[in-house]
Amino acid sequence: MDAATWTVVRLTAELAALSTALLLLLGTPLAWWLARTASPAKPLLAALVAMPLVLPPSVLGFYLLLLMGPQGPVGQFTQWLGLGRLPFTFSGLVVASVIYSMPFVVQPLQQAFEAIPERTLEAAATLRAGPLDRFFTIALPLARPGLVTASVLGFAHTVGEFGVVLMIGGNIPGQTRVLSVALFEHVEAAEFAAAHRLAAGMLGFALVVLVLLHLANRSARGARAA
Repeated sequence: MDAATWTVVRLTAELAALSTALLLLLGTPLAWWLARTASPAKPLLAALVAMPLVLPPSVLGFYLLLLMGPQGPVGQFTQWLGLGRLPFTFSGLVVASVIYSMPFVVQPLQQAFEAIPERTLEAAATLRAGPLDRFFTIALPLARPGLVTASVLGFAHTVGEFGVVLMIGGNIPGQTRVLSVALFEHVEAAEFAAAHRLAAGMLGFALVVLVLLHLANRSARGARAA
């Protein structure tokens, strides 16, 4: 593997790791709220979170490009803060990846939180455990399988994303060229041997992720049954 390919792999790993960390930071409280709330706004917010599952990546990337561009509200705000423009930068890729991978993190966490028996939380409340105490000492430990699933899916989905990252990041070597974009570039240039190496690596990565996810879920089911 040459230096250019290693740079692409490193950049992809950095993007996936940072995006996953931000997704867990933002998605965990959001999933908890969706799991516990009876607010009339819940269906709308849940639909917005799930939107990337049904929306074509090019559509989402197009509107993100408009929002983060020089005339968009987000672009004007970041320029006002002195941060410059987000499109065609690594930071822009992170923002787009977080938005596009959000349902892959929020939905497993929401399901894990919804599976927690209400009587468990009520028992903790009777022992004078506050809301934050119940969340960190009871809800999060019980939702650990969901956290594992959310982390793995968020990371893997970010690694494999193509449409949004191409729309937002383009194909700048060392800055925004990630694995999926590099694969497309090799195919477009008829460099099929290089494309095969990248594709086979991503295929192997996906298989390992799915096997590990299956084993983790089976272990969690066994622990609950015991």
